[in-house]
Amino acid sequence: MAEVLPFALILLVASVPVALPATFTVATAVGATELVGEGVLVTRLAAIEEAAGMDVLCSDKTGTITLNQLSVTALVACPPYTEAQVLERASVASDESTQDPIDLAIVQEAKARGVATAAPAGRQFIPFDSATKRSEGIVPGEHGGRRVVKGTPATVLALAGPAGAALAGEIDRLGALGVRVLAVAEGEVGEGKVLKPVGLIGLADPPRPDAAGLIGHLHDLGVRVVMVTGDAEGTALVVARQVGIGGRVCPVGELRRPGADDALEHDVFAGVLPEDKFHLVQAFQRHGHTTGMTGDGVNDAPALKQAEVGIAVSSATDVAKAAASLVLTNPGLGNVVAAVRTSRRIYQRMVTYTLNKIIKTCEISLLLSLGLILTGTFVTTPTLIVLLLFTNDFVTMAIATDRTTVPVAPTRWRIGPLMRTALVLASLILLMSFGVFFFARSVLGLPLAQLQTLMFVLLVFSGQGTVYVVREHRYFWHSMPSRWLLGSSVADVLVVGAMASLGILMAPIPLWLLAATLGLVAVYLTGVDLIKVRLMRAA
Repeated sequence: MAEVLPFALILLVASVPVALPATFTVATAVGATELVGEGVLVTRLAAIEEAAGMDVLCSDKTGTITLNQLSVTALVACPPYTEAQVLERASVASDESTQDPIDLAIVQEAKARGVATAAPAGRQFIPFDSATKRSEGIVPGEHGGRRVVKGTPATVLALAGPAGAALAGEIDRLGALGVRVLAVAEGEVGEGKVLKPVGLIGLADPPRPDAAGLIGHLHDLGVRVVMVTGDAEGTALVVARQVGIGGRVCPVGELRRPGADDALEHDVFAGVLPEDKFHLVQAFQRHGHTTGMTGDGVNDAPALKQAEVGIAVSSATDVAKAAASLVLTNPGLGNVVAAVRTSRRIYQRMVTYTLNKIIKTCEISLLLSLGLILTGTFVTTPTLIVLLLFTNDFVTMAIATDRTTVPVAPTRWRIGPLMRTALVLASLILLMSFGVFFFARSVLGLPLAQLQTLMFVLLVFSGQGTVYVVREHRYFWHSMPSRWLLGSSVADVLVVGAMASLGILMAPIPLWLLAATLGLVAVYLTGVDLIKVRLMRAA
């Protein structure tokens, strides 16, 4: 017995999978290639696995849920100003060169109405800042010049003192229509100078035609979508209801209150600053959610970096793309749906590989070691074990191309149920292997050389069948495997069968015994598949 132990150790070591991380990397890389075909660029491979488990998506409104095609649809003048003067003043605080959609819409409307064609001579322009929520234009003149401010109503009208309160009703009316409301005010240049309210501008940005359907699809996949926008509550609420997000609006500033995790129950977060997005992601993560965040600006980079799935939209800046883990090449949420589906498909391939490897390792290791202990002979030869590794590797590599069913819920690694399922299935297959061994030795009376060939063939056939048992959580016939996977199995069975019948590298066995072994494995694993379905449901 002592002289055969070194060979037994060789067999055991040969049967243990040592390339698990490498195989996972290959599967993930294949998935990254698939995502490129879906219009998603992957900057961090780990994000593919995390996207499979994403259950909350914090989506920007402008350009992601809406078309980002702003147009002026309403003008409200504050006497003694006229609508034309509102547009003229607003164009002073706008600049086409910034390519800001709001500025472009205002300047184009002003030109269309013949109100303004060029910026005033000597104008000093201060672009929109998310911290101040306004842009400014300063025109030289008497008393230090004239200052025109354009921005969110709350910010601009606060500079206008009590006179700005007169527009509150109009702001609410326009907001209820779902338009984005901007306020315009002007006055003398100087710190502390009170401005005069000029009027309001309503900008319409309709939802994308496919937004409601895509959001519904994400909901069906178990992903909750919340809207995160810097727009006013009324505007955000109308769009959110149109696309099916919901109507629970988080009041402005609620996220900045310490311990305000109850705010996470809302569907819409309006009036937020870039730092609010970062804290919102952290709050969801504290509650155990795998969170996705879309963004496009430089200030969105911290939130994109913090999120498990940071998604830079197609129009994002280079800084935002560098911070994100996924970059969309097309506008809208269509690529996000594709990313979730593809990521879950990759996860299923990894689960298939993991279960397959655990089952084969347990089966081969225990069969070789217990067989040696119980019988004093090798169940099969070292040469055939090496050949077995090659035959298993082809189908294992083909798992990366398999057509798997997309789970309808976020997926996470649950090691306990996974191990229990694998060990039960391995025990059932091991029981079959020992049954065949003792039947062939005692009843059929096969000599040792042919018995070792038969056990090699059995291990190959059961190894191929195991892949098809574990690749589906449902019954194995519910989905068709990929051509590469099916082709590799057929090739393995034919080549191994030919070698066993012709006696290449092993003692020959008759064709009827090969056919009987293949039939036994097919019938037995069908029964194992029935047990697997129940184990998966219990997990």
